[in-house]
Amino acid sequence: MTDLHPRETPAGHGNGALYLQFRLRQQRFALDVREVIEVLPRRVLKPIAQAPAWVAGILTHRGALIPVIDLSALSFATPAALRTSTRLVVVRYQPAAAGVELRLGLILEQATDTLRCHPDEFQPYGLDNAEAPYLGPVRQDAEGLLQRIQVNDLLPDEVRRLLFPEAPGQEPA
Repeated sequence: MTDLHPRETPAGHGNGALYLQFRLRQQRFALDVREVIEVLPRRVLKPIAQAPAWVAGILTHRGALIPVIDLSALSFATPAALRTSTRLVVVRYQPAAAGVELRLGLILEQATDTLRCHPDEFQPYGLDNAEAPYLGPVRQDAEGLLQRIQVNDLLPDEVRRLLFPEAPGQEPA
């Protein structure tokens, strides 16, 4: 059915930002789609020796080698479930230490829905989680809490240096 009445949008807010929703275990998370380059089905990866268990491997994609992390394994020490809705999402990764935009792959469960909302609907949740700086603010809706992931904060420095050893502007270990 068509909505015949136009919806009013508060001045200065536009239509909001678009987010890719996904789950880690039963928890809901979101990525700003401006950080997403491409959403792919899960692929076979080349493992990386001596990397943390949550580093899933290397993807060859469009002529580039892209390191991939399993966000479920990083966050909850449990690898992502092998489901048809589990996706490999290639994102723009630009940590301050690298100074350039890199590509990083993320294995995400149930990464099949999007949400449009205003960024200011996500609010700080009051915890200083130094072990997981990538966990951003949260938004409450009818389905519960939705937490935003801060892509540029995903990798600790030592893992970033392992996965991106030749990144310009990166200081030697």
